[in-house]
This record gives sequence, C-alpha cells and structure tokens, in this order.
Amino acid sequence: MSTISVMLNGLPGNVARVIADHIMADPALNLIPFSFTGPDIDAPHCHVAGKPIMLIRPEAHDSMITEILTGHAPFITVDFTHPTAVNANADLYCRRGLPFVMGTTGGDRDTLVRSVTDSGNLAVIAPNMAKQIVGFQAMMAHAAETFPNLFKDYRLAIRESHQAGKADTSGTAKAMVTYFNRMGIPFTTDQIEKERDPERQANTWGVPPEHLAGHAWHTYTLTSPDGTATFEFTHNINGRDIYGEGTRDAVRFLADKVQSGEKGQVYSMIDVLKAGANL
Repeated sequence: MSTISVMLNGLPGNVARVIADHIMADPALNLIPFSFTGPDIDAPHCHVAGKPIMLIRPEAHDSMITEILTGHAPFITVDFTHPTAVNANADLYCRRGLPFVMGTTGGDRDTLVRSVTDSGNLAVIAPNMAKQIVGFQAMMAHAAETFPNLFKDYRLAIRESHQAGKADTSGTAKAMVTYFNRMGIPFTTDQIEKERDPERQANTWGVPPEHLAGHAWHTYTLTSPDGTATFEFTHNINGRDIYGEGTRDAVRFLADKVQSGEKGQVYSMIDVLKAGANL
C-alpha cells in the first residue's frame, strides 16, 4: 500500500496527541502539518514527536482547506475535536470532498450521516475507536437480535467514568442502551450515570491516579425483578493508546474505499473489523 496522508484535527488535545503518535509510528501513514483546533487555542503551532503542526482556528478552517489541498491532496481527515464542532466540521469535510474518520462523539448523529450520504462523501463514523470494545458491542448487538426480550423486567444501571475534560456522555454507553432496549429493558440515555469528578473517580471508583486525566470505565449491571440474579459487564480502559490502533485501521480501511471509487457511504468500526486485520 502506498503512503496515506492524514490530516488530524483536534490537536493539541490529549486524545489527538495519542492518535498522532500512532500515525507517525506507522510507515504507511503520513501526518500532514495542519490541524483544525478550537476557539480557545491561541498558539499557532504544536509539536508532535518534534514535528511542527500548524493549528487552524475555526474562523480559518474553510479558507485554509484550499491551501492544504494544494500541497497535500489527497488525504484522509481524522476528527478528534469537540462535540460542539462535529456537525460543522463534517459539513465542511463533505462540502470540500474530504473523506473522514469521525472519532468525536456528540453532535446530531442523524444529520452527520445525512451530510455524508447526501454529498457523496465517504466516512467512518464511530463513537468508540477501540477495536476490542467495538467487538464487545458487536456481541451485544448479536444477542439483542438473536434473543429479544432476554432481560425483560430486569433493572439496568449504567455507570461511566471519563476524565473531567470529556464534555458529553459516553457514546459507547449510549450505544449499549439500544442493545439492552432490544433485550427488553426500557432504559433511556438520560439514565446513564456520568462521573467526571476526579476525587470520586479515585476514591469511590478506584481509577488509578495516573489515569484520572485519561480513562474510560463502564459498568452495565442487570438485576432480576426479585433481586436473586445479577449480571454485570465491565470494560475499563486506562490511557488512550487503545484508540490509536483502531483509528489507524479505520484510516487504512477508508483509504481503500476511496481508492475503489465508492461514494456516499458511511461505515462503522464494525465494517473496519470485518475487513480484517491486514489493513
């Protein structure tokens, strides 16, 4: 496979920095020196492994695309920005014909998908880029389809804990709600218990102090009507490296779809996993 150029948006954010390290460590990928950033970032540049990256504020996003395309087209855009920027960024990517991997949660997801399909663009859109968690979700989706109402009349509790800087409720937890709904439990995303306080995370949850600034802990507890049976599913991620591998595979997958000439398609991480490990 020839080298794939990647524009990573969201620097100098913590998640984007981890993704940048994985991109730069992969000889098949080339990180181009531009990144869309948010309105609160004043620095003109940041550095990733010694490489200077120009940070582009929101008011200059559209105008800078032409310059970036002139020097670096074609490329895959990867978005790890902020929930409030999801739809505006996606609209820009679609308007300018930029295939993208959307790792940012939040925004209007139905509108996000329509932006891609209506424009003829291509995108991988996933609330979680960790392949192993996506595989777990696929197993839950299979259970929901194969055994509807399996947990009818059970009580469900969903607790998720992320670093204080995560603005929205976990997209992974929201996705899991749909599977439990199909298995007979009337539960809404508003009932998800969201923890963002570092003191409670350390003292009550047991999150290691060194990972308070970057973690994703989820627990799903199901209890029978009479309280005699309990089922619990837990996945606790410390740090952010697990997302780098999945993002890398999503970039390779999307580049292959671009090369094959496909149009107007939205893919999930399930699609990436089904494509195999040799991306």
